[in-house]
Amino acid sequence: MSSYPDASHRVLNRARPSVVSLVRETPEPQRLTLMASPCSVTLDLARSALVVVDMQNDFCHPQGWFASSGIDIAYAREIIPGLATLMASARQRNVPVIHLHWGVRADTMELSTGQLMFGRQFGQRQGYGERSASGHSILVRDEWGAAAIDELAPTNEDIVVHKSRFSGFWHTELDAILRRLDITTLLLAGINTERCVMATLQDASFLGYNVVLMEEAVATPSPDVSRQAALTLIRQLYGFTARGCSLDEQ
Repeated sequence: MSSYPDASHRVLNRARPSVVSLVRETPEPQRLTLMASPCSVTLDLARSALVVVDMQNDFCHPQGWFASSGIDIAYAREIIPGLATLMASARQRNVPVIHLHWGVRADTMELSTGQLMFGRQFGQRQGYGERSASGHSILVRDEWGAAAIDELAPTNEDIVVHKSRFSGFWHTELDAILRRLDITTLLLAGINTERCVMATLQDASFLGYNVVLMEEAVATPSPDVSRQAALTLIRQLYGFTARGCSLDEQ
């Protein structure tokens, strides 16, 4: 019989701390004022996060799902340089960068029939989980199509959250992560302005977060009237729309 104690014995005999602290340290405010509508707004960067929505290969790469379906992705490509600058600025100011990505199951069991049909445009193109023209499964988590484009690849310090709805708060850990980080303000960027960005922004507002849309770091293939409607609704009901692609003092 072995004289060595088993693993359970070793665990039971580990020293336990006499006190566990649940105190959350409050960081010093880092104030930044952005030019925004309906009025300029002062943020606390120490309690803010940048949420970058859907800047993924299937939406933004010439061999991705959208481009192979005949969608002109120039609109998405145009905001990449500004977004890269915004993300670098956020990291420099220690503002968390959260990549919010579509990432569905390979069997798409979490998607409704309606979602699947709209994804396929009622048979006009391949949809979620199906094989694209380039051979990958469309927006399936851990495959090429669901990954961030190379120009905006996450760093080791960034956070990636996968979603299967237009809003990033449904069936995801996003809200729990933000609350763990003690975040109260979200800066939103990415695509598409009046779709996933807007849905996420609305839900963030409903959950009590302050929201700021970074106007020059969002885009959509929809007619401009859609973009203008989204901006109007945000300014009237939900939060602010800010100009510029930097978190430096303006």
